[in-house]
Amino acid sequence: MIAFLANPARFMAFSAWAAPVLFAGALALFAIGVPWGLFFSPADYQMGETARIMYVHVPAAWWSMGVYAFMAGASLVGLVWRHVLADIAARAAAPIGAVFAGVCLATGSLWGAPTWGTWWEWDGRMTSMLVLFVTYLGYIALWSAIEDEEKAARLAAILCLIGAINLPVVKFSVDWWNTLHQPASIMRDGGAAVHPQMLGPLLTMAGAYLLLFGALTLMNMRSAINRRRVEAAALRRTQS
Repeated sequence: MIAFLANPARFMAFSAWAAPVLFAGALALFAIGVPWGLFFSPADYQMGETARIMYVHVPAAWWSMGVYAFMAGASLVGLVWRHVLADIAARAAAPIGAVFAGVCLATGSLWGAPTWGTWWEWDGRMTSMLVLFVTYLGYIALWSAIEDEEKAARLAAILCLIGAINLPVVKFSVDWWNTLHQPASIMRDGGAAVHPQMLGPLLTMAGAYLLLFGALTLMNMRSAINRRRVEAAALRRTQS
């Protein structure tokens, strides 16, 4: 499937219908997950109603890391095999991942104030997530700062791969160091520790975030490909 879509013409034909389908799916899951999580799921026995922010915070945290992993994979392909679509995919995903990371940090602070008594703490999880957010911003800035897109793609890919070292730090920081965050409660030995009535809306929101990422990435890639086609056509006209 990946090899099939590596051809720009086939990718444009595929994304023309896939992006709207994914976007519609994301809206449908948000329409289900938001009221389910905010109004119909039970309050947490310890944190009360404050825990409802996790339906926004936790999927944002998951997919801020997931998007960066996607970028790292695409950057590796672009760097090793010099495939233009891989570079376009990594660049297209970056703003979305940055927004997810920003939402994670903002909602985490809103959650932390009443729960832990502090808006911010320089513990392993918060600090490594901030590093991830800053890396996103640096990646985006690097692309914008260099006019030569081939050179920008190479340097951005190297930065992205270096930044990927931070992903396991974000993931395992709660296990490695003393932190305010609780250990993993879903992907852990013995099964999920989250009540099914809370797990349902949480996974629904996670699916909504994923579909939204897919739709927006395809849209961004289509925009980048169309821009390159227009620039190439303009260059040919000036040379003829």
